[in-house]
Amino acid sequence: MLIGFHHVAIICADYEVSKHFYHKVLRLPILAEHYRAERDSFKLDLQLPDGGQLELFSFPNPPPRPSRPEAQGLRHLAFKVDDVVAVAEYLQAQQVAVEPIRVDEYTGKQFTFFQDPDGLPLELYQYD
Repeated sequence: MLIGFHHVAIICADYEVSKHFYHKVLRLPILAEHYRAERDSFKLDLQLPDGGQLELFSFPNPPPRPSRPEAQGLRHLAFKVDDVVAVAEYLQAQQVAVEPIRVDEYTGKQFTFFQDPDGLPLELYQYD
């Protein structure tokens, strides 16, 4: 039935800040950007290398979403990377705070967490 993820949608507190973070810092190419006047909302489609997409939305005055302490719902978004250490070092050079790298006790793979501009928890996960 299900064959994979098509996209993940994120509502941003500051659209331009999040657009810069995901497009310039995380280097995700822009597929399309649309302004929807009836909603006073931007929609930005970003491409992931494996074919998946991230959608960024702006909406007037969106309510904040609790992430700490962890609330019910989506816990975090994990990105596959070839080299967790190298990507973590790159993010730190871009002034993005990155947690210490850990090792998954079940798979032996390295991983770490960082946050987007809205505090959404993001993970880097070693993929090889």
